[in-house]
Amino acid sequence: MSTDCARMSEFNRLAAVNIDEHNMPLASREVRQERDVAIYDLLLDSRFSLPDRDGRSAPPGPYCLWIGLQDNRLAFRVSTEENGDLIEFHLSMNPFRSVIKNYLRILESYNTAVKTLPRHQIEVFDQARKEIHNEGADLLEKKLDQKIIIDQMTARRLFTLVFALSRTTRLP
Repeated sequence: MSTDCARMSEFNRLAAVNIDEHNMPLASREVRQERDVAIYDLLLDSRFSLPDRDGRSAPPGPYCLWIGLQDNRLAFRVSTEENGDLIEFHLSMNPFRSVIKNYLRILESYNTAVKTLPRHQIEVFDQARKEIHNEGADLLEKKLDQKIIIDQMTARRLFTLVFALSRTTRLP
C-alpha cells in the first residue's frame, strides 16, 4: 500500500510509505492487515520531518518513507518528490528483539483472552499490550533521534510496521 508523493501538499508528514517485501516470505493475512492499517493511519495523520544537517535546513516534505529489513537490520530511506532520495540509514534489530518478543506474547495472550475471558479481564491484557507497544515506539523514537523527527503516534505506527516486518522474516 502506498500513495503518490505529489498528491500531498502538507509539509512535515508522510505522503507515501512503502514496505520492502522483496525476497521475504508472504505475510499472513493478519500481518498484512496490521501493516495496511498502520500505513493508512500514517498517511492520514503523521508528524515526520528531517533535522537540519551541517548548518543546512532540511528539505521540506511531504516525505516518502521506504522501510525494510536488510541483513537483519532495519533499513529506512526517506525521499521527496522534489528532491529525490534524502537519507538512508540502518538500525540494528537487536535492541528491538525483546520488545518484539514480549509484544508477540501479549498479543497471543490477548487473542486467547478475547475468546475465553470476561471483558474486565480482557482489558488487563489490552492495557499490557498498549504499554509494550508504547515501549517499542519509545525505543524506535530514541533510535531515530538525529535521523528523523517524529511524534509519539507516528512512532507507534512505525513500530507496528517494524513488528509486522519482524513477523515476515526469521530474526536470528
